This record gives sequence, C-alpha cells and structure tokens, in this order.
Amino acid sequence: MKTMTDTNVVLVTGGSGYVASFCIGQLLNAGWTVRTTVRSLSREAEVRETLSKLSPHGDRLSIFAADLNGDAGWRAAADGCQGVLHVASPLPSANPKSDDELVRPARDGALRVLTAARDAGVKRVVMTSSTAAVCYGRGGRREPFTEADWSDPKDRRDSSAYERSKMIAERAAWDWRAAEGGAMELVTICPGAVLGPVLGRDFSASIDIVRKLMDGSLPGLPRFGWPLVDVRDIADLHVRALNSPVSAGKRYIGAGPFFWMSDIADVLRRELPDARIPKTKLADWTVRLSANFDPVVKERLFELGKERPVSAQLARTELGWSPRTSEATIIDTAKSLMAAGQVKG
Repeated sequence: MKTMTDTNVVLVTGGSGYVASFCIGQLLNAGWTVRTTVRSLSREAEVRETLSKLSPHGDRLSIFAADLNGDAGWRAAADGCQGVLHVASPLPSANPKSDDELVRPARDGALRVLTAARDAGVKRVVMTSSTAAVCYGRGGRREPFTEADWSDPKDRRDSSAYERSKMIAERAAWDWRAAEGGAMELVTICPGAVLGPVLGRDFSASIDIVRKLMDGSLPGLPRFGWPLVDVRDIADLHVRALNSPVSAGKRYIGAGPFFWMSDIADVLRRELPDARIPKTKLADWTVRLSANFDPVVKERLFELGKERPVSAQLARTELGWSPRTSEATIIDTAKSLMAAGQVKG
C-alpha cells in the first residue's frame, strides 16, 4: 500500500454519515483525493457544507450516487481508487420488524462494495464493523473481549437485529475475501459506542446517550453501559489501517474503557456543574417495568446489567493508535450538543 500522497485516490462509502465525514476530513487534510457515495445526489450540497467544517480541501472531493441495496454506481465510484473505506451501513431509527431489514443491506451492501473494489483493482478495503460483532450473543464478562472473539448471531436473547446485522456482515466479508477476493486486502475496524463533536443532523446514534442525560428525558440511570470511542479517533484508526503494511487481513477493536451510564453521568456532573444530570440509579426491576411502555427500552433489555469490556491493545501496538480519554470525549460531545442547540447548557 502506498503512503498518502496527493496522487492517491480513496473511496469512502456513506459520505453523509457521522464516522464517514470524519474519515473524509482526515483523508483530505492528509493529501488524499477522496470520493464518497450518497444514496441521492440531492444531498451533495449538504454533505459538502458539513465536510467544510472538517477540511478546507473540498476541491479534492467527488461525490457519487450509490445505494447499498443496488449495484448501480459502485464500480464507477471505485474505478481508479487505491483504497476503499467501507463505512456505510444501515442503522435503524426504530426496532425493525424483521432481521432482514438490517441484515440484507448490511451484508449484501458490503459484498457489493467489495466486489466493485476488487473488479476496479483496489489494493485494500478497510471495512467498518462494530464491537457488536465481537462481544454479543455470549453475555457479559469482566475479562476484555479481543479481536479473537466473535459474537454469536444465533443467540437472540443477547442481541438485537442491529448487532446481528454487524456480526453477519463482517463474517460475510471475510468469507468473501477468502473465496473471491484475489489479491485485494481486507481490514475490519470494530468501534465501540461512537461519541464526539456533532456537525449536523447526521451523527452517531450513540450520542443520544449523552443527549438524553442532559435534556431531562431520563428519570434516572439504568444499568446500561458501553466501551466508548471518539469519532475523531476512530477515523484516525481507519486511516492508519488503510496505510499500515501490517494491517492486511486483520480486524482491530477501536474502543476505550467500558462506561456504565452512571459513569458518563458522573463525568458530566463533575465537568458541567450547571447541567441538570440525573443522579438516581434505577433498579433493574424498574427498568424492566418501564419497558412495557417504552419500545426502545424493551428492545435493549438484553443489555441490562451486562458489562462488556474490550481491549484495543492490538491497534495501539501495531498501528500506534493513541485515542483521547473517554472523559474528554464525553465532555466534548456535551459541549458540542450545547453549541448546536441540541440541549441547554
């Protein structure tokens, strides 16, 4: 893989998405010529406006129309590229009626991108997976999960359709690479819950964790928790994986320590003393009772009380990844939400 120069071209899928935006910004600032995809070119102006907040080099960005649900546009977007960051993935706004609503576009979309990249002569694809593909379907544990661990999509008591879509899509990508990938290299990145500065209306669903703690919509603190990562750091990890001579054929976890919701609330309360952050820890039975009236909570009950720490040691040692602290990320997220008028200070 060549090092980054202004003659190299990279495709980043899902250009209107939160993680993809930061990947594009970092690549443009590092000298790459970047292509990205959106489902409809009607969003091009909006995407360019958002990305202008991250890089002044929008003249090196081209935008193509391509949808995970269809073949059109992918080969044209990939032609002439040295690398691809496949970041686009479906994310539900509500509980889907069946797994297929998420699994099919996640799995089939990944295979479309991989096939187009191989046929275009791309050298390396870095695919965004998730810790959902690492540490679900097996319950919680104190020992950190690593890249050697795989979630079990057959255990529907310890996952939702979203987790299962990430598990199945990443497995399908690795199986495709072994059977049909030829000389093209594959790397996968498994982020935790992605927080960080908001740029516009498209941002990580995980940011709702901080927003709900600040906007008064939570009566207390249920025992939900996640390993956290900053969007700027997960973008950096993608770029490192794209360039490193040692990353081909590997998966990397990108996440910091596990934080319970009460831990996140403690950070917010300590650093933003004027914010009205809930203090009361909710008993599990209270959360289970409330789930009868809240479909979102009901969908996530399998997470209640389960600790799922992960280790990002491989990314640190092999790729030199050095993420900021989770505390700093939480505060940056909160201040960004206040500055954007999403919550009151």
